[in-house]
Amino acid sequence: MNRIDETRPFIPVGIAVLTVSDTRTLADDKSGDTLVSRITEAGHRLVDRAIVPDDRDRIYNQVHAWTLSQEIDVVITTGGTGFTGRDVTPEALEPLFEKRMDGFSEVFHRLSYDKIGTSTIQSRATGGVANATYIFVLPGSPGACKDAWDGILKWQLDYRHMPCNFVEIMPRLDEHLRRG
Repeated sequence: MNRIDETRPFIPVGIAVLTVSDTRTLADDKSGDTLVSRITEAGHRLVDRAIVPDDRDRIYNQVHAWTLSQEIDVVITTGGTGFTGRDVTPEALEPLFEKRMDGFSEVFHRLSYDKIGTSTIQSRATGGVANATYIFVLPGSPGACKDAWDGILKWQLDYRHMPCNFVEIMPRLDEHLRRG
């Protein structure tokens, strides 16, 4: 199902990674490390990386600032998608979305189900677009980050992926802002 057209050039995109956690540091952020290694191995540019606590305002402010950067095409967050009281990443970021990406969540859960069965329902992974920037909200486990990258993002962030991909429509994500 995932087909690469080798006649098309690879176009690296700028990606920022945000880990949402009250307890993680760069020294022990396995989920963030998982994403960073896959991003760089694929040939994309890691533009920024940060860790913020499970706080709606801090999550929103960091991601919003990144969506305003001309260097960042994609933001990937990890953590805070569960059901505990401190899990607030979807609530922090969904108000930022201009367009919600329901299919991302559906495909993520389909892939996750094959690995962890019904436990996948404990994640509120989501995705959307804000300020012409893709935003993907992933659970805080390295396994979930691998599933999302290997099964979805690796392909959709590759301009050579056929029959379509996110990269080829990036120039048109802000069309609604340019009308007038």
